[in-house]
Amino acid sequence: MCHVRKSHLFGGICLITCFILSFNFYWPRRYQLTRLGSPSICGGQAPNDTITPLKGQRTFIISAYKDNREGNIIRILGIVHHKEVKELYCYFCCNSNTNVYPTRAGIDIHQDRFGFPYGLADIICTEPPDCRAEFVSVHWSPSEVVHNLTSFRIRNRDPGQFTANFTVCFSAMFGNYSNVLQFVQTIEMYKILGAQKVTVYLNNCSRQMEEVLQYYTEEGTMEVIPWHIQRYLKVSHNWQYPNDGTEIGYYGQLSALNDCLYRNMYSSKFVVLNDQDEIILPFKHRTWDTMMESLQWENPNVGIFLFENHIFPQTVVSDGNFTNTSTWNEVPGSNLLQYIHREPDRPNYFNARKMIVDPRAVIQTSVHSTLKQYKNSKYVPLETALVHHCRGPLQPQLPREALIEDKTIWSYNGSLIVNVNRTLTQVLEKL
Repeated sequence: MCHVRKSHLFGGICLITCFILSFNFYWPRRYQLTRLGSPSICGGQAPNDTITPLKGQRTFIISAYKDNREGNIIRILGIVHHKEVKELYCYFCCNSNTNVYPTRAGIDIHQDRFGFPYGLADIICTEPPDCRAEFVSVHWSPSEVVHNLTSFRIRNRDPGQFTANFTVCFSAMFGNYSNVLQFVQTIEMYKILGAQKVTVYLNNCSRQMEEVLQYYTEEGTMEVIPWHIQRYLKVSHNWQYPNDGTEIGYYGQLSALNDCLYRNMYSSKFVVLNDQDEIILPFKHRTWDTMMESLQWENPNVGIFLFENHIFPQTVVSDGNFTNTSTWNEVPGSNLLQYIHREPDRPNYFNARKMIVDPRAVIQTSVHSTLKQYKNSKYVPLETALVHHCRGPLQPQLPREALIEDKTIWSYNGSLIVNVNRTLTQVLEKL
């Protein structure tokens, strides 16, 4: 039996740094959509972007996934208008890809839409008996000519072995993102902690950041997914609808996170859902592997682990007098090792959390909790780990002595400095 979350944990306290768009954003041309084969001989066109609009239907398809947990279910992730999309059909090309079978879809709009007109939906179809379709198309009519439709390859058809213990999912990178130093430090910390893969949904970034993404892609650490959502919808910088004519929140963050979850469902033992300025930092253990082994042994029925978010304000700087870091001054961005003071919890405010999940235990996720799942959730106590969130302060009025000194990240400085320097040497040579 699956569990449905009855109330969202986003609350009114999720503060998001907003970026002001300009016309100078750099879109890296080398990141193009990876095509998963050609459409079947039943016809149809291949998608030419990560997000595909269905003409005149107020529906945008992201990806189609075989949900091996639920028999013949095909789960298609799409963005839909919550009032106007009432009926959709899936077209399966079966029997050696020569016969087309339309079936009516269920439309399950995720509850965390936060007031915007458009939200993520699971478009759910049952594959016909004795049908093993490679592609599926979607339309509002059950009698459309399939040659006129876009055909989406069905992913996760044959689950294989895990290729990663931990995959980190970032939602949309936008706003000409240029915090190169902190990003490199964060990725190297993830690798030290045990991550083998990071997935980034890229809207735009600076040229220096593009070189970093390319370096990690060539290294095999990173998968970059093009995310041009502003081509199709009026995007907001806010997570909650500000009644300003925008159509979807925070560059489609929830859509990207859910797609990342399903994209890595059968290739990664765990998926880490956090932002690019956050690190889940253990206290009792040295790595995520040992931490999660302990947490799973203590909580065998839990598949979703939630970690407290703690702000390390970038306005309070400390000097660890580390050697071999002089070249970092030439790199744009913040230096994580300078921030070792965290804010205390604010009275009467919910402490937002981020997650490490068993992806096969999750049906739908939001940012700070799952919405539907097969297993239980667990709040991980602060003495075990926290989310090290290095950003601007939430309590700027606090003096330095009111903050909590936390040098945990310094315990990784030896490996971290060596690894960051190696990456920056490779990247700076290309700039």
